[in-house]
Amino acid sequence: MFNEATSPVGVALERVVARWLLDLLDLPPSASVGFVTGATMANLTCLAAARQHLLARQGWDVNGKGLWGAPPLRLVAGAETHVTVKKALTLLGLGTDALELVPCNPQGALDPVGVPELDDRTIVLLQAGNVNSGACDPVAEVAGRARDAGAWVHVDGAFGLWAAASPNTRHLLNGHGAADSWVVDGHKWLNTPYDCGVAICRHPAALHEAMRTQAPYLKDGSIAAPKDMVPEFSRSARGVELWAALHSLGRAGVAELIDRCCGHARTLADGLRSLGFDVLNDVVLNQVVATAPNSEDRMADLAARVQASGEAWFGPTTWKGRPGVRFSIASWTTTKTDIERTLAAIEAAMADLR
Repeated sequence: MFNEATSPVGVALERVVARWLLDLLDLPPSASVGFVTGATMANLTCLAAARQHLLARQGWDVNGKGLWGAPPLRLVAGAETHVTVKKALTLLGLGTDALELVPCNPQGALDPVGVPELDDRTIVLLQAGNVNSGACDPVAEVAGRARDAGAWVHVDGAFGLWAAASPNTRHLLNGHGAADSWVVDGHKWLNTPYDCGVAICRHPAALHEAMRTQAPYLKDGSIAAPKDMVPEFSRSARGVELWAALHSLGRAGVAELIDRCCGHARTLADGLRSLGFDVLNDVVLNQVVATAPNSEDRMADLAARVQASGEAWFGPTTWKGRPGVRFSIASWTTTKTDIERTLAAIEAAMADLR
């Protein structure tokens, strides 16, 4: 996809799904929505807008001058920020050595008490959905301080931001709409193919300045072409898959899918406890991390045996220093029977390991 002249249907569908997404996720209707390859590129896109916005306010043209001699920016993040955010920082030339890491609570969510004094050169990196526990950072508490200081708040919510679509999980994201940019991924919960990342930005003009190949923007009332709002000059019409998923599910269907997956996660956690496992996280979304107290060093073997059985797929992880296994339930095809079969496969694999 290039622009409206070359891809009129693709552009029209992406504009429709952009409105749907903003409404579904309770985000500002004036925000820009860009369709990119995945969460990594979505983080890069949003943080490029943040870099553009903050440096321009300091009188620095990063497009023309680059970062040589630029006013330094501050980066504040939770200690468990996702690796894709760090990768985006390196690609943007901001690096990771300067990260001011804030301690997290036992569930992996940033502790707002540890957030340092903020200023108008600061990018605050928050996440919705810790990759292990599903915990969400307290956006409302941080965003209020950031707004007063002129800082930019970015929310990496590849799967966790979808919680805003259900009345039963929306409270986990309290105040998320006060941020400046957000990331979400279609394949994480809408079950689209890969290549369906979404970069959402409260400040479309800043994003356009960071990404444009042509000016002006909105000076004549026009809407910028897709090529001027995301990194790729040409790309596939990846928003069509998201349009199809949302058109099929509707608002109620998305909420039901989220609630169903979260219910399966709680059922799985209860079943693991009955098998003698320690469940290491509060199961607030669709993530479960568990370990067998007397067999922690065999968790990778456990995962491999269950994978080989063909009954289920989950992988090993380390959470708070303890080896374990991590489950992420997001498929629309998962049923109660699948959870029961998974537990039976785990029980059989544990018996073999003993």
